[in-house]
Amino acid sequence: MSDRHQQRQQRLKEQVDARIAAATETRGILMVFTGNGKGKTTAAFGTALRACGHGNRVAAVQFIKGEWPNGERNLLEQHGVEFQVMATGFTWDTQNRETDTTACQLVWQEARRMLADPHIDLVILDEITYMVSMDYLDLDELVQALNQRPGQQSVIITGRGCHRTLLDLADTVTEMRPVKHAFDAGIQAQQGIDW
Repeated sequence: MSDRHQQRQQRLKEQVDARIAAATETRGILMVFTGNGKGKTTAAFGTALRACGHGNRVAAVQFIKGEWPNGERNLLEQHGVEFQVMATGFTWDTQNRETDTTACQLVWQEARRMLADPHIDLVILDEITYMVSMDYLDLDELVQALNQRPGQQSVIITGRGCHRTLLDLADTVTEMRPVKHAFDAGIQAQQGIDW
């Protein structure tokens, strides 16, 4: 029994080693975390923590988020992560297309600056998919900025309903799928867990 296990593990090791040897390109990657499940922003900021831990420079733009306490920001700013926040809150609360579009465009200018900065290793564009789907931000302008970014810079896009063009452009796409969530059972969102 242990011989068969060892043989299976050896075959697995050879497969993994072959894939590692075949991956020879070095460049920044575009990641998309999308889907209707929770955890997209959490996954993005988990990656930011990892990048900071390796001494990489990280910057984040949060679209849609409000001015309430933000655990990720509270921690990551202490480690040199620049945050730009749209700070208008959820569009279903503001209900004003004109002011939301203006707020989006203002913070988008900061995102464009970050995407052009060769000293930033990772840029997080949190909830930007909504800006595209609600037509607050031109898809072609976003794609152009992504395509013109420095070659070693990685980018994470988060949000539900990611446009097919961005999915096709991405190197890595993860779709979060809801299985069960406490909020659906009437349990309040909790600071430190949900935000």
